[in-house]
Amino acid sequence: MRPEEQPHDHPEHAMGTAAHPTHASHDHEAAGHDKHAGHTPGMFRDRFWLSLLLTLPILYFDAHFQDWFGYQAVQFPGVAWVQPLLSAVLYLYGGGVFVQGAVGELRARQPGMMTLIGLAISVAFIYSVAVSIGLLQGMALYWELATLIVIMLLGHWIEMASIQGASQALEHLAALVPAEAHRMVGDRVEDVPVSELRVGERVLIRPGEQIPVDGVVLDGASSVNEAFLTGESRPVPKEKGTEVIAGAVNGEGALVVEVQRTGEATTLSQIRRLVEEAQ
Repeated sequence: MRPEEQPHDHPEHAMGTAAHPTHASHDHEAAGHDKHAGHTPGMFRDRFWLSLLLTLPILYFDAHFQDWFGYQAVQFPGVAWVQPLLSAVLYLYGGGVFVQGAVGELRARQPGMMTLIGLAISVAFIYSVAVSIGLLQGMALYWELATLIVIMLLGHWIEMASIQGASQALEHLAALVPAEAHRMVGDRVEDVPVSELRVGERVLIRPGEQIPVDGVVLDGASSVNEAFLTGESRPVPKEKGTEVIAGAVNGEGALVVEVQRTGEATTLSQIRRLVEEAQ
């Protein structure tokens, strides 16, 4: 977000952005995640290891490596076709995910990293095969093709593992908010779904319970565990006039809290949204 678009001076816009993201932001997020639709860390891991095994003989039989390291590769009938055949398998198996991703990006008219990788390995493979069968004069790029695919698979394996870890963190954050709250209506307390709470209403937080909303303490005194947000190991004292946040765990005393933020507007939901965007 550019500085001039910061919502600090426009409360209505701030709430609309934080609690109810615009359609444009949803479209942007969807486009950003489509390139990894159906991808898992395990898929990239398996492709990486098999591609690495295919890459080793490609490097071994490459003339450049023989010159650089001063050895003579084993010779046998058809040895000239070892690199082209292994590279074809490597291109289809290891590089196929990038080519498919590139096709998807081009169809959506949103070329990105998949397009760059897919174009690079496709050009290298087609050119090298053309050189091997005599259609073009030049130097085959089999070892460059193989190492590029292996490095890209390793990078995407690490990326998908990070995304999966962030997704698991989101699930843990979502579990911090209770499904029900004790709403106070006059002197009566009723259990209602958290989604039904409105700003200005009062809720009772009993000892040991998790706080369902962001709010201000109207009555009572206690200590609250906010370690999930601040990392503070010690419970934070709460009394009349202090703020509490959704997901925190109440300590030994009962609290009456006035609701200030619910649903997507709570601090916890904002954290979840930031983690989603960081993916």
